[in-house]
Amino acid sequence: MTDLNPTRRTVLCAVAGMSVLPDVPQNALAQTPPSHTALSVTLRINGADIARPIEVRTTLLEFLREQTALTGTKKGCDQGSCGACTVHIDGHRVVSCLTLAARCQGHEVTTIEGLAQGDVLHPMQAAFVAHDGMQCGYCTPGQVMSAVALVKEGHTGTDDEIREWMSGNLCRCGAYPNIVAAIRDVADHTPARG
Repeated sequence: MTDLNPTRRTVLCAVAGMSVLPDVPQNALAQTPPSHTALSVTLRINGADIARPIEVRTTLLEFLREQTALTGTKKGCDQGSCGACTVHIDGHRVVSCLTLAARCQGHEVTTIEGLAQGDVLHPMQAAFVAHDGMQCGYCTPGQVMSAVALVKEGHTGTDDEIREWMSGNLCRCGAYPNIVAAIRDVADHTPARG
């Protein structure tokens, strides 16, 4: 069923190629038990299973930062508008501030800490360093996570296309030209999708 009255978040996420979770019913929050109810969850984060008791209203962002000390994922607007909290769920970029942690059981969550292989940076992380794609650095983890997904999704035909598909990630410092250059560099050295 098509949502005939999309919210601002739905429109922003759709433009940026983000989602809260694939195939999550629109009324999923209405089906959630009262917020004072605790439950135990086990989430697979960066290849490791992490079990914690949480309140049902705990967001993935809160779980990552407060329950696992994975603080690379940043809290920006807490409304799904800035992209600072972007992570991957099953390879798809999502804003973790609008995603309930309990809904992530059975899914693979990847954070900025999970991109590098030991001391070897992911190519996108290395490109952000090489192209100075950051200034204050606060938005950088979310920018990198979106950029990795963007290249995988194949939305790198032109710089304008990159800018459009990265529009859900805001940079107050205005490092956009360098961010685009970093993404272009990785896209140009990534084999085309078949």
